[in-house]
Amino acid sequence: MAEWPVELAGVTETVVTTRGPNDRWNVAALGLHAPDDGDPATATTWGNTRTRRNFHREGGGYVQFVADPVDFAEAALSIREEADPVLDSADAWVRVEAIHVGTEDDAGTRREQWELRPVEREVVRTAPRTIDRGFAAVVEMTVAVSRLDVDAYDTEALRERLRYFESVAETCGGERERVAVERVRELAEDDW
Repeated sequence: MAEWPVELAGVTETVVTTRGPNDRWNVAALGLHAPDDGDPATATTWGNTRTRRNFHREGGGYVQFVADPVDFAEAALSIREEADPVLDSADAWVRVEAIHVGTEDDAGTRREQWELRPVEREVVRTAPRTIDRGFAAVVEMTVAVSRLDVDAYDTEALRERLRYFESVAETCGGERERVAVERVRELAEDDW
């Protein structure tokens, strides 16, 4: 077994690619929950996503650590497929084995838990890359957008959150964060 190429703490936001039945790689966002004392890292899929179906069918995929907010926003909110499993923006990647360990119902949404075990890894870039508050705001925007039409969440409160994080991304981010905000707006299909 390989090791993770970065230290995982809390929930680390990543991009995952999983091979679909058409032999193309589906690109999606995936939060990794840091392991406890020798346990494997875990992740949760929500609903009938391509990632969930591909994990069941293929037994794994490629977890990638990216610093491009546009790639992250598209992974989180669009259906994107690639010919190759590793994105150009990946600073590091890990091919993982995904082991299904549980299923729950959360307010009508199927949640499945997975243990992720590294099999192979590569660090592509070792030069330091910074993550600004704008990137973090883009991540929070994608989370809010993904919950807009979920009955368990207050839509107006989510729209307020979106307006706030849009302002943070515009003020504290660079050009790629501003492009990512526009991409989130396009993919959200909701005018906040």
